[in-house]
Amino acid sequence: MKVDVLTLFPAMFAGPLDESIIKRARAAGLLELRIHNLRDYAHDRHKTVDDRPFGGGPGMLLKPEPIFEAVETLARENTRVVLLSPAGRQFNQAIARELAAQEDLMLVTGHYEGFDERIRQELADDELSIGDYVLTNGALPAMVVIDTVARLLPGVLGDDQSAHDESFSAGLLEYPQYTRPAEFRGMKVPEVLLSGNHAEIARWRAEQSRTVTKQRRPDLL
Repeated sequence: MKVDVLTLFPAMFAGPLDESIIKRARAAGLLELRIHNLRDYAHDRHKTVDDRPFGGGPGMLLKPEPIFEAVETLARENTRVVLLSPAGRQFNQAIARELAAQEDLMLVTGHYEGFDERIRQELADDELSIGDYVLTNGALPAMVVIDTVARLLPGVLGDDQSAHDESFSAGLLEYPQYTRPAEFRGMKVPEVLLSGNHAEIARWRAEQSRTVTKQRRPDLL
């Protein structure tokens, strides 16, 4: 998969996306990630990317010219352009699977008071938010989307079944998990998990997933 990110803060991406699973995915050629500075597409002396909104109001808006030029320069024939902003549809595991099926993504990160509306109208194929709260800019949401989508790509996790057994993948929260020792400070691992009976273990896990989801996230049921 190819992912381009258009941002005012390229340095923010250096740490999180150069570690762990994402680092291995990039090294293996499963994820091609390129970070682009939006100011490289502003051609005045001050590299201006924002201006005051018509009609008045607080804050500044991202101007259309740099973003149009960047997208038109960088996008390929099958690139899906996604804006990151609070006004987008709320990102979840189902959308992550939808994006993981794409070959080519471009994430355009917001800042200030958002985007000139013409960017939404003419450039965006989708618009996503990672939650009902406001962040300083769209860099962190872009990282969340990249991490969530990349781990769904075939080969990234090593065992592709891992991505299917996690919370939200089946619409429920994940069942409780245990590891050694079998008893710790008087707390014992459920006997069924020590039984070796895989059918019983599968039933127990399914029941626990439903119970945990009902207790903690009944809205998912």
